[in-house]
Amino acid sequence: MLFGLQWVYTQELPLINQFFPEDYNAESQNWSISQGTNGYIYVANNIGLLEFNGARWNVYPTPNQTIMRSVKAFEDKVFTGFYMDFGFWKRDAYGSLQYTSLVKQHNISLLDDEQFWNIIELDGWVLFQSLQRIYIYNLETGLTKVINSQNTITKLFKVDDSIYFQEIGKGIFKIEKGIAKLETAYDILKDNIVVLIYKENNELIFLTDSKGFHTKSKPYLFENNETSNYALGKTVYSASKLNNGNFIIGTISNGMLYSKADGTILFKLNQKNGLSNNTVLSTFEDSDDNVWLGLDNGINEIDITSSTKIFKDINGTLGTVYTASYYNGNLYLGTNQGLFYKKYPSNEDFQFIKDTQGQVWSLDIVQGELFCGHNRGTYLVKNGTVKKISSVQGTWGVKELTKNKLLQGNYDGLYVLKKINGTWELLNKIKGFDISSKFFEVHHNHTIFVNHEYKGICKLTVDKEYTKVIAQKIDTIITKGIHSSLVKYQNNILYAYKGGVYRYLDKAHQFIKDTLLSKIIKEEEFITGRIVAERNTNRLFGFSKEHINYIKPDKFSSNSIIVNKGLAKGLREGAVGYENIEKIQDEKYLMGTLNGYIITDLKSQKEKTYTISINTIENYSLNHKSKLLKLDTPINLSSKENNLKFLYSIPYLSKDLNQKYQYKLDGYTTEWSEWMDKSDVLFENLPFGDYTFQVRGKIGGIISNTAIFSFSIERAWYISNWAIGSYVVLVFLFSVFMDRLYKRSYRKQKEALLEKQQNEFQLKTLANEKELMEIKNMQLKQDVESKNRELGISTMSIIKKNELLGTIKNEIGKGDEKSIKNVIKIIDKNLNNTDDWQMFKEAFNNADKDFIKKVKSMHDNLTPNDLRLCAYLRLNLSSKEIAPLLNISPRSVEVKRYRLRKKMNLPHDANLTNYILEI
Repeated sequence: MLFGLQWVYTQELPLINQFFPEDYNAESQNWSISQGTNGYIYVANNIGLLEFNGARWNVYPTPNQTIMRSVKAFEDKVFTGFYMDFGFWKRDAYGSLQYTSLVKQHNISLLDDEQFWNIIELDGWVLFQSLQRIYIYNLETGLTKVINSQNTITKLFKVDDSIYFQEIGKGIFKIEKGIAKLETAYDILKDNIVVLIYKENNELIFLTDSKGFHTKSKPYLFENNETSNYALGKTVYSASKLNNGNFIIGTISNGMLYSKADGTILFKLNQKNGLSNNTVLSTFEDSDDNVWLGLDNGINEIDITSSTKIFKDINGTLGTVYTASYYNGNLYLGTNQGLFYKKYPSNEDFQFIKDTQGQVWSLDIVQGELFCGHNRGTYLVKNGTVKKISSVQGTWGVKELTKNKLLQGNYDGLYVLKKINGTWELLNKIKGFDISSKFFEVHHNHTIFVNHEYKGICKLTVDKEYTKVIAQKIDTIITKGIHSSLVKYQNNILYAYKGGVYRYLDKAHQFIKDTLLSKIIKEEEFITGRIVAERNTNRLFGFSKEHINYIKPDKFSSNSIIVNKGLAKGLREGAVGYENIEKIQDEKYLMGTLNGYIITDLKSQKEKTYTISINTIENYSLNHKSKLLKLDTPINLSSKENNLKFLYSIPYLSKDLNQKYQYKLDGYTTEWSEWMDKSDVLFENLPFGDYTFQVRGKIGGIISNTAIFSFSIERAWYISNWAIGSYVVLVFLFSVFMDRLYKRSYRKQKEALLEKQQNEFQLKTLANEKELMEIKNMQLKQDVESKNRELGISTMSIIKKNELLGTIKNEIGKGDEKSIKNVIKIIDKNLNNTDDWQMFKEAFNNADKDFIKKVKSMHDNLTPNDLRLCAYLRLNLSSKEIAPLLNISPRSVEVKRYRLRKKMNLPHDANLTNYILEI
């Protein structure tokens, strides 16, 4: 099909909550629906009774394994009818429904092969209708009356405070005081099955399965014949007149119809546009005025009263909606397939605008004209047609510069458009900036801000003619990030990303976080930093997982109001980073999705209150089957029964908001859990103690009440009080026994150790005495040898000295000159005698052991005279003191010291004496 000929059938429909057999774990057909005072939905299914509590389905099989045909919840009972039995279900203390057969309890005699297709309650009486009879049961006395029929009874109806039924071939009957009286024998009502009876202006109106609407005697005409014509051409199987006066009509094979009281069709639903199946076996209006359909394959809930409506592009012609605009009575949608439009509001189809196939990025109303930013350029849109005004590829958007100039952002930078002779034309590219300008805003003083998700925010200063960039600066203070955005709101430049919303301050020349505006981007629910400034209402929108958040001005003050509109993310699943919202009518706003759009009404609605309840508590121990616990009283559990599973729910039945749950277990933890979708929690291996389980729910930001259940887990037998007492006694006795045993053992060990120590001491004493004696003997021996050596030396010295003195005496006695010279030679010879040095050396070695050896090993080039000098220096003698010992002058000693330093290779600043003392 050519793009120019494309059209898209469109109608915004209510949200549909679909339940398939695999969801409720039963069979496909569902014959009747009712609702209890607790808000739970009950369905008569082929397999038995279904119960939906808002979080999960429970299945109660029919007691005799037959098809359940009818259900009616009244007060604390759920009445059901099926093959050859009827009765009621009542919840026990464990949270489960238990069945009581009224047929067996009151010995009611039934006809062969009876099935009960309808149940109605009126003024303390419950009526059970089969195809042959009507059984009237009194709730207080148990009295049962029976109305027999010769022909087939098709259905039972309650109109105001009266009961009607149809008997095929006879007409419509009214039950008065337990007796059936003929109301009308109109032929149409005798031969055609009646599916609905209601009153309009005190007149009974009948809807038949194939002949449309009738009064008691003639066809009924609406102000608008749409509904009548529809009913005439279909096989109607079920219908309901709703509290608001509108109709729900269910058909065989053609889905359902929703129409106004005047006969105007509001919408049709079938398998193509949302229903699970086209055959509607039963219809029901719940306490929130929403509609439930029992289908031939599944169960559907229609959110008639929801403020959100949805349009799905079933055929894929429309594609993903990236932008939308309501302009001059038309609704325009820019998608990845092109630009579409239709008159709004109307049931017309969307039409494709010729020559716009491809990606549409933006629809901007500037100076009263609509501009389309397209992958192939820029278009001016008017009355369902477009005119190309720029062929520059990839136009992200268009903004106003001056009265006759516009600025557009493209893949490769910024361009200027100018109105010349009433026509917009491309004027020039702003030179010096070639970065993709998806988000850009014009500030004062020829300043333009451009946000690039990967490069950050760039501040551009351009010349007066907007032809070139004269200065640019990238902001390095704030964090750049994917899915960030830049908008102008109330003349402020705003930047938004996961960290919040930042406002540009001219005086500070930087972006500063705005705590108020940041409330529209909740970090814990973050999905995108895209914010949208809606031009018509001066509102600033942000998007999170569970809400649409927006700021609006307060009508009665200069303050702003933060509004959080609950709306499940799954309903508005769109292209991330391209979230869009557009006001189209009053408080109705359109948001594009991946396959169409949704429309939500932001009009303030009365806040609801929600009630959470604990449905059942499963308790089990290791290797044992689980059991249910009573819900109405606290309970004590054994130590083995320390695994508990809590199941809870809020009976919120619509699809527009998600249910979240939060719990804590006092005695086990003091903190509430995180909010989660799961409606049950399991605690395993709980220790003994007292516990209180608390759980609460949240729907659309509104927190419910808190449901509470208290229980205790007993101590295990091995840590019970008597066990602990026994342990104490045993420990005491054992301690006494061990104390005595240890004392006895210690005493023996002490005695043995003492004896061993005494023996060891005696041996050590003897060894020490022997070693000491040997040391003393060695020292005495060394002393004797030393003394002998010294005595010998002294003796020899005395002898030599005496001989010397005798020689000197004799020489002097001669008296001649020669003799005197001989005396001098003898004296010189004795002065240079090395024996004194050897004796000194030995004595020195005894005093400073191995010094001479160490010096020689370190400096093997030293002479005996050098070693002699080292010994004297070791004694810390001065040069003056050393001179007589060497029989030389002090000056010569200094020369020897100098030569010794050179031989030892000592540095110039090293002290010779200190060096020798340190060896």
